[in-house]
Amino acid sequence: MTTDPTCLAGDDVALLERVHSGYEQLTGEIGKVIIAQTDVVRDLLAAVFCQGHVLIIGVPGLAKTLLVKTLADVLGWSFKRIQFTPDMMPADIMGMELLQDDPDTQQRGWRFRPGPIFANLVLADEINRTPPKTQAALLEAMQEYHVTSMGKSYALERPFQVVATQNPIEQEGTYPLPEAQLDRFMFSIWIDYPAAEEEEQIVAATTVKREAAVQQVFSREEMGSFQELVLRLPASSHIVRYATRIARASRPQSEEAGEFVRQYVEWGAGLRASQYMVLAAKAFAALDGEPAVTAAHVRQAAPLVLRHRVLPNYNATGDGITAQQISERLLDETSEPSYA
Repeated sequence: MTTDPTCLAGDDVALLERVHSGYEQLTGEIGKVIIAQTDVVRDLLAAVFCQGHVLIIGVPGLAKTLLVKTLADVLGWSFKRIQFTPDMMPADIMGMELLQDDPDTQQRGWRFRPGPIFANLVLADEINRTPPKTQAALLEAMQEYHVTSMGKSYALERPFQVVATQNPIEQEGTYPLPEAQLDRFMFSIWIDYPAAEEEEQIVAATTVKREAAVQQVFSREEMGSFQELVLRLPASSHIVRYATRIARASRPQSEEAGEFVRQYVEWGAGLRASQYMVLAAKAFAALDGEPAVTAAHVRQAAPLVLRHRVLPNYNATGDGITAQQISERLLDETSEPSYA
């Protein structure tokens, strides 16, 4: 079904063209540093345009930190990396009140010293290595966009987005995020090993002296206008119904759930899944320069949104069924609603 672009105002049509051309510029600049990983870059950029937080899961050595740092550089955003450890306390990332002497008045008083969370793009490296109390403090800041110290609230400068990473192969001494806290992340992006030819390119490029300087593509004001445009992009009732149908089909207690879900799912995706699927589909449409969302955009967004929200049950564990496989099965079995 083709959507008439006249449903957008003239200024928005021009802005949409700028988003599409800018997306190509962004991927080009990031590609100067990051070899391959084109799908991961696209997914991460979609989250940026949605103002959504991201959880990246991948084994060490796949350039997760470099990717996020490069993204901050091409956006012109401030960047901070927090390496989570088991002894880290909330104040270590949020900041704390310190008793200091005022150089002008020579009087002693409390002053707030901001922590590393005060940045536009924060990399929370190995978030599952820090205790729940510190995890909860970070997640609260992600949701509320401010931190509280000694009863005082301090706003986080916008834009503010968190990219957290987890190592899937080491679970000893870790504190896995509960499902309710995982729900705060818009996307779960999985990074796998590169293909053989890509790995050869990476090894060749990283074993010689190489300095790749990237250029800032957008100003903060431009990015803000693009993020507002994503919210304005039209999503028909057909698209909203499709996203909702996929989310509802993931819940084993729901009438829409199929036999596969009833057999292998302990708990399905909540309301945020439907919301994020539509919002992410809008972002993918904007990156493609499309004036409205299609079902294909919803299908691109669905695995990113669902796989950390669908909880496999004991039967799934025994049969080797993963959340990714459940998400793929949901898309296969959930048909698009009619246009009537």
